[in-house]
Amino acid sequence: MTTEEKIVQNELFRARTKAAALRIIKLYQQLPRSGEAEVLGKQLLRSATSVAANYRAACRGRSAAEFFAKLSICVEEADETQLWLELLGDANIVSKERLADLENEYAQITAILTKARKTASSKSN
Repeated sequence: MTTEEKIVQNELFRARTKAAALRIIKLYQQLPRSGEAEVLGKQLLRSATSVAANYRAACRGRSAAEFFAKLSICVEEADETQLWLELLGDANIVSKERLADLENEYAQITAILTKARKTASSKSN
């Protein structure tokens, strides 16, 4: 893959993580105003926006080590986002049907980030 293709790919994934975070923000705005929904919602909001912010930072990384570290944070936060989505559904705060597309999106984001981290790790060794 050429450098230009990598840049385009990174920009597309930055846009994807930002769009996913915006979907989470909209979901959060529509959560019921119960204590448990508020706690889970805030955790979800933090982790989803962290994925987008840390991927953006990874793309601006000053070294391979910094890039790898930011990707690692992204993987953790994307996986955590999946947990909060699952808990919202399992606790019947939001219907599982309504969450299915977001859960799928974060499963894909987690898989992509995991593969990117593995590739970055093998290049630095």
